[in-house]
Amino acid sequence: MIEYEIPLLFIAPVLCSLPIAFAWVYSPGAEWARRLPVLSVFGLFISLVIALHILFAFPEGRYTIYWLPEYNINFVFIFDYLSKYMGALTAFIAFLIGVYGLEYMKHDYRLGWYWFFFNMFTASMLLVVYSDNLMMLLIGWEGLGLASWGLIGHWFRDDDEIAYVGVVGRKVGPLNMYWPPSFGGWRAISTIRVGDMPMFFAIAAIYALTGNLDISQIHWAELFHRIGYAGTILLVICFLMGPFTKSAQLPFSEWLMTAMTGPTTVSALLHSATMVAAGTYLFMRLSWYMQPWNMHHVPGVETLYLFILFLGLCSALYGATVATGCLERKVLLAASTMSSLGLMFGCAAASFWVGKLALLVAFWYLITHAFAKATLFLVAGHLIHATHDRFCSGDLELAKKMKVAFAATIFATVTLAGIPPLTAYWVKSAMDEVLHHLVHEVGMLPLTMLILTSLVYAAFLAKFLSLNFIKGPKYHLHLHGEKLMPLAYATMVSMLAVLLYLILAGKEHVAAHFVEMGYVQSSFMVGLGVTATYAIALYKPRIQALSKLGTFLSDRMYLPFLNDYIVPKIGWAIAWLVGWGNAAIDWFCHVGIPTAFNNLSKSIRSIQVGYLRVYMKIALGFVMLAIVVSMIGWW
Repeated sequence: MIEYEIPLLFIAPVLCSLPIAFAWVYSPGAEWARRLPVLSVFGLFISLVIALHILFAFPEGRYTIYWLPEYNINFVFIFDYLSKYMGALTAFIAFLIGVYGLEYMKHDYRLGWYWFFFNMFTASMLLVVYSDNLMMLLIGWEGLGLASWGLIGHWFRDDDEIAYVGVVGRKVGPLNMYWPPSFGGWRAISTIRVGDMPMFFAIAAIYALTGNLDISQIHWAELFHRIGYAGTILLVICFLMGPFTKSAQLPFSEWLMTAMTGPTTVSALLHSATMVAAGTYLFMRLSWYMQPWNMHHVPGVETLYLFILFLGLCSALYGATVATGCLERKVLLAASTMSSLGLMFGCAAASFWVGKLALLVAFWYLITHAFAKATLFLVAGHLIHATHDRFCSGDLELAKKMKVAFAATIFATVTLAGIPPLTAYWVKSAMDEVLHHLVHEVGMLPLTMLILTSLVYAAFLAKFLSLNFIKGPKYHLHLHGEKLMPLAYATMVSMLAVLLYLILAGKEHVAAHFVEMGYVQSSFMVGLGVTATYAIALYKPRIQALSKLGTFLSDRMYLPFLNDYIVPKIGWAIAWLVGWGNAAIDWFCHVGIPTAFNNLSKSIRSIQVGYLRVYMKIALGFVMLAIVVSMIGWW
C-alpha cells in the first residue's frame, strides 16, 4: 500500500492540473475550460488524504525507492515528528486555498498557467518536506523556485495597477519605488538563485566528503571534526544560503515584498506552508539530526549558531518595524512574515544551548503562524476584491457587510499577536523562556530583541485590523455574494482554536512545556505588554506627526536601493571587467598569437629562397657574430 501512496502524494496534484493546463492552450477562456479547476483541487484533496494517513497511521521511519544505489542516491522519504506534521499542514492549507481559488480566480485570463504552477508548488513543497535525501530535496527545492516564478509573475501583462507593489509613478532619486508583476517574478527568481548556487555546491561537498546524502544518516559531528573550524562554517553557511534567501532573511528580503504582485492565493500559500516556510523547516530538520546541543566540543558550531541566532533576530526586528509603516495590505503581511521567520530561525538556533525543546518551540510557532497568516492573506484577497484597492481601507460599515472576514481578522490577529490566553501566547511564552536560558551564555540582547519584536508585532497586527475594518477610509463596495472565500478562511482560522485546545488539553507532549512557561511571571508580563500595545495601536493606527518616519519604514528603510541599484551596479561593473578580460583573451588567442606565428613563418619563408649566395651570406653572418661575441668575451 505504501508503495502506491507515496508516489501518488506528489504526482496527483500535478496530474490533476494537466487537463486545465492543456485545455487552456487549446481553447483559452472557453466556458467549458473554466470548469476544470475543480480537478486541480481534487488532486490537492488526494494529497491531503494521504498526508493525513501518514500523520495518523504511518509508523515513524524511512522508506526508500532505489534510483542509483551504487552512488547512494535514492528516493528516501522520512516520516518523523517534523515531516508528519509539516506534510499534513502543507496539504491542508494548500487544499483550503485551492477551494478559495475556485472563486477568487474564476474570471482570470490564464487559468491553465495558474493551476498548473499552483499544484506544482504544492507537490514540490511536499517533496521537500518528506525527503531525507538531499538530492531529492534539491529537486523539490528547485521546483518551488520555478513555480514561484510562474505564480509571482502570473499577471505578466502588467496591465492592472491593482497587481503592482508600491505607488505607481513614485521615484526616490534614480529608483522607481513601484514594481509590476513581470518584474516581481524576475526579482524573486534572481534573488533565490543567489542562495541556491552555494547550497548546491555545499551538497556536492557533503557528498564528496561523506559519500552519503541522507540527512538522518550523515555523521555530522565526525564531518565537522574532519573539516575543522573554518571548513564547518564555510560548508554550513553555503548550505544555509538557500534557506536564508528562500526565507527572506537579511539582506535577501526584498524579493518577498515585491512577490505580492502575484495573486493573493499564491501569497497565502507562499507565506504559510510553502516556499518561505521551506527555509526555516529545512534548518529545523538539519538541526534535528545534527543535534548541535551535543556538539559543544566540535569546532565552529557555536560560532555558526550564534550567527544564525542574531541574523534571525535582526531580520525579525527589521520586518516587524517595516510592517508598522506599510499601508499596502499584502506588503504589510509580507513584512510580518519575514519577522516571524526570523523568530523561527533565532529560536531554532538557540537549540545549541537549550536543546531539542527550542526546535519544538520554533516548529510550533511555524504551525501557528501558518494558519493565522493564511487566514489574514485570504481575508486581504477578499478585501481587495470588495474594495478594488490594495491599500488598507474600510470602516465599520464594511465590517458589518463582511462579518465573517471581520471576525476572522479579529481572531487571527489577537491569536498571532501573543495575547493571553490565546494560541500564540503559549508558544511565544515558550520562546521567551528559551531565549531567557541564553542570558548566561549570550547576554540579554537576544531576549531584549525578542520582546521588542513581540511588541512591534502586536502593533502592526492591530493596525491591519483597524485600518481595514474600523478606522480606514470609506470605500464603495463590490460584493457579489461570494461563498467559497469566506468558507475557506473561516475554516482556516478555526484551526487556531483547535491548536489552542491541543495545547491546553495537553494532547501533544510538548504542549505541557508551553503551558508551564506561559504561567511564568515574566512571560505573563510580556503578554500584558503585548495586549496593551495591541489596544493602543487599534485605537490609534496612524500618527500624523510620525508620517515621515512612516514613509521611511514603508520604503523598507531604502533597502530596495541595495537590491535594485547598488548590487546591479556592482554586477554590471564586474560584468564589464569580465567582458574586457574576455575580449583581451579572445584577441590574444585568436589574433595576437596567430599573427605572431604568421609573421614568424613569413620571415622563415623569406630565408628559404633556394639561392646559394643567400645561404652563404647567412653563414658568414653567423661566423661574424660568433667572432664579435668571442672578442667581447676575451676583452
